[in-house]
Amino acid sequence: MEERKVQDTHKRSLRDLRISVTDRCNFRCIYCMPIEEFGPNHCFMSREQLLTFEEITRLAKQFVRLGVEKIRLTGGEPLLRKDLPVLIEMLAAIDGVKDLSLTTNGLLLKKYAPILKQAGIQRINASLDALDNDIFTKMNGVGVRSETVLEGIEAAVQAGLKVKVNMVVKKGMNDSQILPMAHFFREKGITLRFIEFMDVGSTNNWKLNEVITSKQIHDMIHSETPIEPIAPDYAGEVAKRYRYVGTQAEVGFISSVSAAFCSSCTRARLSADGHLYTCLFAEKGTPLREFIRSGASDEELFATICGTWEKRDDRYSEERSSYYEQGKQRKPIEMSYIGG
Repeated sequence: MEERKVQDTHKRSLRDLRISVTDRCNFRCIYCMPIEEFGPNHCFMSREQLLTFEEITRLAKQFVRLGVEKIRLTGGEPLLRKDLPVLIEMLAAIDGVKDLSLTTNGLLLKKYAPILKQAGIQRINASLDALDNDIFTKMNGVGVRSETVLEGIEAAVQAGLKVKVNMVVKKGMNDSQILPMAHFFREKGITLRFIEFMDVGSTNNWKLNEVITSKQIHDMIHSETPIEPIAPDYAGEVAKRYRYVGTQAEVGFISSVSAAFCSSCTRARLSADGHLYTCLFAEKGTPLREFIRSGASDEELFATICGTWEKRDDRYSEERSSYYEQGKQRKPIEMSYIGG
């Protein structure tokens, strides 16, 4: 089959694919799925709406033909998808996939870490927004304590998985945890990445004055324990990498609000029900599920994905200020639906 390297209207290549395998989650984090909006009566996708493992794998193969080398499984919480290791094995077998990873809230990680490793997952990104349990239980919305996530992280390390920890920082909520988290994971030798509070979706009541910028976080850490910049692992890497001076321990900063990286974004997103999104802040996507189920050939799928990427013009984070200044009304897709 033909392979083709594709670029969008800003000459950005397609290298990364985020696959959401479910819109369900066992957390109700305030910046993603606040319980006020995602309560007990919330209607999640039915089994019939979800892409099957065979459909996901078939689509993934077309993305790989277009240049994708890295695949990350997301959600919702991906570990809630039944028989997920079967899908992992199917994706790991695709020729051309060089990196297969998974993002999780960590609640089920202690149970699944060895299974994920055996199935073919190479790296884990675990979310943890505080060590302090009063703060963390408020952040996750369901009363889960930080020790549970930490046990999952330790299990992943013991299973031989590469682990990074993500912390979303919201002013007035968990900013007091920046230094405790930095010290804790520095001692563990695990990379911690600070993520600015973002206006993803329309239910998290995002306000610019609740954002603590990466520079502010950097300065807080640097004043306590000096850090120095290090080169990115690859072109288009989202996080700016730093190392604690005199050590190999790393810390990273993801600055979607204060220092947009749209110009180097190489990521496409496939939702659990088969919509292709070309931006985390997208308002609409390209439906692929019904196209597959209507009998589309691989070449037709290939052409559709290729054409969608070539028309891509997204750079919302660079344009955010103009949207708010002009009072434009947007209805971006929720992060729990599109995948983080």
